[in-house]
Amino acid sequence: MSIKRRMGEGITTHERNLERVAARIPGWGGRSIGYAPLVGGLLNQNWLVEVKGHPRRYFVKVPGEGSDNFIDRVTANQAARNAHAIGVGPEVFHFDLVDGVEVSEFLEGYRTCTMLDFFNPAIRDTVLDIYRRLHASPALKLTKTMLDMIDEHIEQGRANGAHYPPEMFWLERRYNSAKKAFRASGLDLVACFNDPMPGNFLVKEDGDGRLLSLKMVDYEFASNNERTYELGALSAEMFYEEDITMGLVQHYFGSARRDMFARVIVNRALADFKWACWAVLNRRLSGWDFDYQKYGIWKYMRARDLMGDPRWESWLRMI
Repeated sequence: MSIKRRMGEGITTHERNLERVAARIPGWGGRSIGYAPLVGGLLNQNWLVEVKGHPRRYFVKVPGEGSDNFIDRVTANQAARNAHAIGVGPEVFHFDLVDGVEVSEFLEGYRTCTMLDFFNPAIRDTVLDIYRRLHASPALKLTKTMLDMIDEHIEQGRANGAHYPPEMFWLERRYNSAKKAFRASGLDLVACFNDPMPGNFLVKEDGDGRLLSLKMVDYEFASNNERTYELGALSAEMFYEEDITMGLVQHYFGSARRDMFARVIVNRALADFKWACWAVLNRRLSGWDFDYQKYGIWKYMRARDLMGDPRWESWLRMI
């Protein structure tokens, strides 16, 4: 990617904001700086930055307006640094505690994953291996389970006039039955990533397309959470059928455990329900050009499909 602008050439509000941020970063003052926007962020502005005299390029994240309604940036930075320490994330060079700006290494030679990549067994298994390493890493400062997230989104949504589907009462009843089951069994809390959209995984390949390295980026939703939520959210995001979902369980836990499958499949429904509640709330809060309401209603439909499955109650009993 080539540089689009130099310091002082900013035209848009976001470009000028990036220039103000860059001028404050230690070691960058007085140097020639070039930058270009990176696509993919819904809540933030992401930039590729070159600093004259520095041997590497940087990824700069500037938090978007309203994003602090959902993100604990101190925890996100802690998670990002922990991920680099265990070799699964890029190095973080700077974090501003006041405005949440984060500067990390730009991963040269990597490309962004697509959903199709996650049907490649090598990539899928590597992601699960990364999850195991992340889950074994030190606990984060923030414990925020999938139940906490959903309850918070529903409360925020009602306070802000979010538009829910007609069957929301039924969906909440199903959700509450799952919440009761998980609280009765106890949550297996570990440091979790919580946001497995394909664009948060970057791969490096050799000339023949063989996987050399995989990194996870964007730790904004990281928290201590139920271990199996991580697998359930991955299954939901990638549209996995039940056989592949059981394969996730087998690879991660070492055997095709039906009890773990039940926890994962219920968490798949909860992941869709969580992001649905997040989306309809963002329709009220966000100024981004994205159809949050359509995305949210689609997610509600997917959650309803699993919550209405005849096996739902048996899955809850297995939890």
